[in-house]
Amino acid sequence: MLIKREIFQELKEHLTQKEISLLVGPRQVGKTTLMRELVAHLESIGKKYIFLSLDNEADEKYFTSQTELIEKIKIHLAPGSFVFIDEIQRKKDAGIFLKGIYDLDLPYKFIVSGSGSLELKEKIHESLAGRKRIFEINPVNFKEFVNFKTDYRHEDRIGSYFEIEKDRTKTFLKEYLNFGGYPRVILASHVLEKNKIMGEIFRSCVEKDLLSLLEIDRPKAFSLMIKIIASQSGQILNYSKLGQQIGLTFAPLKKYLWYAQKIFLLKIVRPYFTNKQKEITRSPVAYFHDLGLRNFSIELMGVLSDPQSFSFVFQNFVLNILREKEKNSAATINFWRTIAGAEVDFVINRGREVLPVEVKYIDLKSPVLGKSLLSFIGKYEPNEAWVVNLSLETEIKHKTTAVKFIPYWKV
Repeated sequence: MLIKREIFQELKEHLTQKEISLLVGPRQVGKTTLMRELVAHLESIGKKYIFLSLDNEADEKYFTSQTELIEKIKIHLAPGSFVFIDEIQRKKDAGIFLKGIYDLDLPYKFIVSGSGSLELKEKIHESLAGRKRIFEINPVNFKEFVNFKTDYRHEDRIGSYFEIEKDRTKTFLKEYLNFGGYPRVILASHVLEKNKIMGEIFRSCVEKDLLSLLEIDRPKAFSLMIKIIASQSGQILNYSKLGQQIGLTFAPLKKYLWYAQKIFLLKIVRPYFTNKQKEITRSPVAYFHDLGLRNFSIELMGVLSDPQSFSFVFQNFVLNILREKEKNSAATINFWRTIAGAEVDFVINRGREVLPVEVKYIDLKSPVLGKSLLSFIGKYEPNEAWVVNLSLETEIKHKTTAVKFIPYWKV
């Protein structure tokens, strides 16, 4: 059975727009599958298309020049048709290549995909300014995962399902926190098979993006960096210590961390501060795009079982939800820690207002505010604060702040 993706409707609606639909995201997260679904939709309404992939040797010859590609398109398609290009990051100077074609104002709609690499994340974005809309394709989210696992029987009332089937939902949560959201991993039947597939995915990221596209010089050091960060469970990155552990000086270490973000392995969350004397101002915390990949890198995929081992992964899980919620806003997501040791997991910074979010992998029975959250509220007086937990839903007032206790599935 196909895993339905929420973003498909957005992609389908954008088919009517002139600008390029640019699908970006990690390898094997389902970009090509989504493009094939768009193809099926076009076929169902009688529209013509051509599908080209730079992973296909037979198609490579059409990308030797813009003229070659345009001639190929014109031979096969009438005006008003659709051109799909998969794995565009394999094309040198892909952004300039696509910009030249777009600026010819051809009567075709282009849908383009590529995995995360510097070529795709930087030069394409610059070259195609004003000419594309970016669709970031992430691993399958929790709602998509549960809908798939329940054969879409509750698709139109999934919120009610979460509310009524709390124990079953928590079982799904533990599975999701263990294995993450890569489609092939979800579809695999056994733990050994899931681990094997995740190994292939990780090697694909390192070998195809880092070695061939980015020409990274020490792939073993990069892999070790990922393993160490995965084992640190939300600790602030100590560049000096991390560099010593993997044998890198500061400059190449920062470069490797940057690469890890560009190929959609890591997300870097930076501190929120207004007082440089009392609050941490520089070092970030690293989280993972996919929870299963994080667990796999430290040989824990499929074996997380106790609350302590789930705690940080749950925190990462909530961050992924918050990022999805804020993806179309100008808000930033930070964390807050003071030199004295107070800390709030996330602070959604919307400019004139901030929203502190505390994450607890606990079945809270009553609303209890921790000292750190109280400290933040006392200092910044936000209109609202959240405590994301496993089950409790209620709201209390602390001074002028409305503190909402929210079950994870309602975030």
